[in-house]
Amino acid sequence: MAAPDPAWARYDGAADVLTLRVHVQPGASRTGPAGIHGDRLKIRLAAPPVEGKANAALRLFIADAFAVPQRSVELTAGELSRQKTLRVSAPKLRPDREWAQDSAKAP
Repeated sequence: MAAPDPAWARYDGAADVLTLRVHVQPGASRTGPAGIHGDRLKIRLAAPPVEGKANAALRLFIADAFAVPQRSVELTAGELSRQKTLRVSAPKLRPDREWAQDSAKAP
């Protein structure tokens, strides 16, 4: 049985769309999930927050993690904010469930 969706992720099975609410930290030393920030998944991005580089790095990271092409990852809210909402169409993998378990284990 699959783990339930975390609070910051919502999957619509009928549309095969996953909506993620994230808090990004651009300019980090490496890119990857970093626990929970409020009610959102925190993602560190190695890209700087200039000229859309962090948004591009976020879309690439999410596309790779969910095994979809970048065109299947849409930034639906927060283009100029650290608080972002993304839509992933037809995700082939669901690493968000593992990320939720990892963040629950963290002290």
